[in-house]
Amino acid sequence: MSSLQKLSLTSTVPILNSSYTMPRLGFGIYQSPPAVCVNSCLTALKAGYRHIDSAQFYANEREMGEAVKKSGIPRSEIFLTTKILSAGGSPEKSYQKCRDSVEKIDGREGYVDLFLIHSPNGGPKAIQEMWQALERLVDERKVRSIGVSNFGIGHIERMKEYAKIWPPRVNQIELHPWNQQRDIVFYCNTHNIIIQAYCPLVRNMKAHDETLVSISKKHNKTTGQVLIRYCLQKGWVPLPKSDTPERIEKNADVYGFELDEGDMETLNGLDQGERGAIVQAVKND
Repeated sequence: MSSLQKLSLTSTVPILNSSYTMPRLGFGIYQSPPAVCVNSCLTALKAGYRHIDSAQFYANEREMGEAVKKSGIPRSEIFLTTKILSAGGSPEKSYQKCRDSVEKIDGREGYVDLFLIHSPNGGPKAIQEMWQALERLVDERKVRSIGVSNFGIGHIERMKEYAKIWPPRVNQIELHPWNQQRDIVFYCNTHNIIIQAYCPLVRNMKAHDETLVSISKKHNKTTGQVLIRYCLQKGWVPLPKSDTPERIEKNADVYGFELDEGDMETLNGLDQGERGAIVQAVKND
């Protein structure tokens, strides 16, 4: 367990085939309205987070970038992610959509640390179009690393046919004790694809679950802190989301305790497979 004890708010994970690293804890800003988002990001940065996750679909990329500028923290010390949900209709249009995101976040001369394809739902042609746009941005040094979200094994395997950059460096999927997605997790681990966990707090829907509450009482921690710690000990990169300052701070305070083997086994035993998903489980065919 000694390696787990070394986990801290400054812990990072290396990104495959690059000199870059990613902070092990991220801050999610889904459904954080523009008027609130800047302050939430500033609260997170003040609490020690150095990794923020946005998307074109969230409509708050610009606010994420604004918070970084206002924070006074050097841009090089903060890891910023965004995502493209739907293809533009041509390689050039998809490229421009992604280029526009980079400029919104970090200005004309800036960059994004990680750019993901948000979903495979557009189909193989759209995935190829978006991936090749992202590869072009890597070549231009506007994006440092690229990856996917909600992709199953088949989606990632089929990318081999055209991808210059393969495997994707990241797969961001819904993960928590009730939806552990073990097949895609095993696949990603086998291929050194970083696994990011969205909805690690299950949107607070399990805050009164007896098993979770008993473990949280045992450690004198919130249920949210237990769920985030669980993700970290599984080797995932959790992306907890909140617009409440106190919760933002508490969700980063997960390094003064450790879940023991019994706790982890108990939480592992809560898996409900696809039924446990509150957003979506990946399709692995």
